[in-house]
Amino acid sequence: MAPEWVEIWTDGGCKPNPGPGGWAAILKFRETVRELSGAAVETTNNRMELTAAAEALGALTRPCRVVLYTDSEYLKNGITRWHAGWVRRNWRSAAGDPVKNMDLWRRILEAVKPHEVEWAWVRGHSGNPMNERADALATLARERL
Repeated sequence: MAPEWVEIWTDGGCKPNPGPGGWAAILKFRETVRELSGAAVETTNNRMELTAAAEALGALTRPCRVVLYTDSEYLKNGITRWHAGWVRRNWRSAAGDPVKNMDLWRRILEAVKPHEVEWAWVRGHSGNPMNERADALATLARERL
């Protein structure tokens, strides 16, 4: 029996960047919706975007087919295009520098292993209700620090 689809929307941000940040993820399975969020005192937008994805994927309790929506090109490109080269170069960028946020990239790569994940980019702040909700949850988490 094929695993069922889970939809995930993620967002993260800081104000200022770097500075206090928040992340959020919304998981939808059938008619069940689960919202996750958190914050960090001193972080970056990119770390919060990656944390949202890592936390969402880590919250899945069995193998799933997932569509993960993100408004972060950094997250989408990193996971779909860049990570194979980083791993091949022992976590070095094309320029030979250590990959930023390596701890979170490794966490995401580990978290995706049991799942079939489709990564989908959505334009942020463009009226997508689930993206807007994830943004609001991430902002609220940051503001509650």
